[in-house]
Amino acid sequence: MTSLAFQADQLYAPVPGEAGSYIRELIPALSRAEPSLAITLFHARVDGAAAEAWMREYRVEELPWPVRRVAPSWAVARRPLLPPPLAEADLLHTPLVPAVPPAGPGQRLVVTVHDLAFLVHPELYPVGWRLLYRAALLRAVRSADAIISVSRHTAEDLVRRSRVQAGRIHVVPLAAGLPITGGDVEETLARLKIRHPYVLFAGTLGPRENVVRLVRAYRRLASRGAPHALVLAGPMGWRPQGLFRELAIEAPGEIVLTGPTEPADLDALHRGASAFVYPSLYEGFGLPVLDAMARGTPCVVSIAASLPEVAGEAAVPVEPRSVAGLAEAMERVLNDQSLTARLREAGLARAAGFTWEETARRTLEVYKTVQ
Repeated sequence: MTSLAFQADQLYAPVPGEAGSYIRELIPALSRAEPSLAITLFHARVDGAAAEAWMREYRVEELPWPVRRVAPSWAVARRPLLPPPLAEADLLHTPLVPAVPPAGPGQRLVVTVHDLAFLVHPELYPVGWRLLYRAALLRAVRSADAIISVSRHTAEDLVRRSRVQAGRIHVVPLAAGLPITGGDVEETLARLKIRHPYVLFAGTLGPRENVVRLVRAYRRLASRGAPHALVLAGPMGWRPQGLFRELAIEAPGEIVLTGPTEPADLDALHRGASAFVYPSLYEGFGLPVLDAMARGTPCVVSIAASLPEVAGEAAVPVEPRSVAGLAEAMERVLNDQSLTARLREAGLARAAGFTWEETARRTLEVYKTVQ
């Protein structure tokens, strides 16, 4: 029986994001694919931490140190060591590059890299965070027995920017992570004070997600008489001042900020939307796109980074830095019924091609290469 220690710190973060979905979906899929795999989840100390319901099927270990204290030490000094039995597991797998623990004696280390946004767009991140991430990444790629990348684009970034040999990287794509609950769309919209019709963005509202340009593009549509509202669903990211300034400008249209949303509400928002727009400047994968496509929501998607790799031909591509291009792409989707129908069908088919069963199968193959 192979034993696996899997780091789950991202599940306890204020915004778990893509890495949180990765842990939440991959671990049960690994158990289904390989029932003999003995999995222990572990995380740094979090005051008042509560495990998610699905985690009750697994052994969960809490480390005695908070992640903010231990992450820099792991990156620089490779200390402290993990306690037994974590250090005695056959495999150690971490999807959190800024906080990669040192492997125990004879233990094999697998690291999943979701993106290198801090290197590609350093201006979008705090200086201290960038320095930590850079040091941790260099340590992680040197120490890892295998590196998993969630997209070909991120793998290419690793080769270009971290001098990792391509042969050490295994590309293992993700799949849609938002559960389809079938909840009542109208009840959700009424509670959130959202009216039909509307265009949806879902994700962190930060500079990388390019939300300011989306707001400007939407207002161009509103000024031309488009009846749609714009719904921005998600938590505020770093440096929100630019978005607040933009929203304070008096302009046509109606913009609704939902704040952080429960999965059931976000599912309903997707199903009720006329279109989903994702104009991000950089993504390591792009789970929100698959979440929208899995519901047949017509998508307008940035051509930056990994997003064309995920969206394929099932979305209207757009240059994310062009406000005029964003407005034109949204207008096409909202006004062309034949295009909308094609995008719905293509999106459903595209999303169905990405499954967590396949992600688990390919992850198990990576495990076998290092044992």
